[in-house]
Amino acid sequence: MRDVTRPENIVSHVSDLIGRTPLLELGSIGTGTRLLLKLEQFNPTGSAKTRMARAMVDTAEQAGHLAPGGHIIEPTSGNTGLGLALAALERGYRFTAVVDHHAAKDKLRALAAMGTHLVYVSGDTSGGPQSVRRRQVAREMAAAEPGAHWLDQHNHPGNSVGYAELARELLADIFGDVDYLVSSVGTGGALCGTARELRRYGSHVRTIGVEPAGSIIFGGAAGKYHQSGGGSPEGFPVGTNVEHSLIDEGTSATDVDAFATARVLARRTGLLVGGTAGGAIHVALNRLGGLPDHSTVVALVCDAGEKYLDTIYDDDWMRTRGLLSPAAEEHVEHLLDECAGARAGQAAMSGTGAV
Repeated sequence: MRDVTRPENIVSHVSDLIGRTPLLELGSIGTGTRLLLKLEQFNPTGSAKTRMARAMVDTAEQAGHLAPGGHIIEPTSGNTGLGLALAALERGYRFTAVVDHHAAKDKLRALAAMGTHLVYVSGDTSGGPQSVRRRQVAREMAAAEPGAHWLDQHNHPGNSVGYAELARELLADIFGDVDYLVSSVGTGGALCGTARELRRYGSHVRTIGVEPAGSIIFGGAAGKYHQSGGGSPEGFPVGTNVEHSLIDEGTSATDVDAFATARVLARRTGLLVGGTAGGAIHVALNRLGGLPDHSTVVALVCDAGEKYLDTIYDDDWMRTRGLLSPAAEEHVEHLLDECAGARAGQAAMSGTGAV
């Protein structure tokens, strides 16, 4: 018999599925320190940025910047655009994404499938992200059209606000505190917005921001990189959502290390993650042994690896760009072996026999 006293667990909009993403324990080491992955690819459109896209549109509506039937314009490497495409189609807005050929092809295909108008700023398929040019074109387009609104994700207050619920999910799902939070940094909203909310609830979390080597957010030398959606290239103004007061340490991950981590993780666990997530996980794995005993480390996995099957998971693409490194992958294998070995030992001592 159907239990009519229990409410049905059914939603009416895809955006109602945002959040409540799972945590996966990747492993632990002998000191009791463990690494948890917050799997943000389980959000609609497969990315953490769906959270902030919804919040930015909410904020723009409340401020009167978006009227019914309005036009959203935003430069994007793909994931923010996918979140905005969802918000736009559910709320009746037009959406134009200003993109370049550095973005993953499957992100661009998905944007088009969701009815987004794509404006390309460059025909160059070999260089790095054209972030400065994308930003310039979006500004010019919005200024030229009455009723159009450029959200400017790097400086929009709704960006970091969109991650407050992520922080509350972590506190609800973990016994004790989040001791270390590791995340790639692009706009800065995910790491800084989550950290701000964690600390508002009394967390003593320490944060580690990870940018691609070649990005200039933390003052490193500018250079070419292939980690789509992360960092800021030379000449790009770092936005206000990168709040250095909320980032205890800024570091970088090379494309080789980031992509090696993602590739090994796929082979070892069946979990496919994006390149910037690979960078964050690489940094976290290398730090575990130097942290206080019984620390809980959370790495934010910002998006899914299925969007990069023709790039970082493709041997020919990697080899052509000099990024395929058996030595780097072997190092990641060793780091994961240490985590798996410690967990197996702990299971044996408890008598479960589980690995």
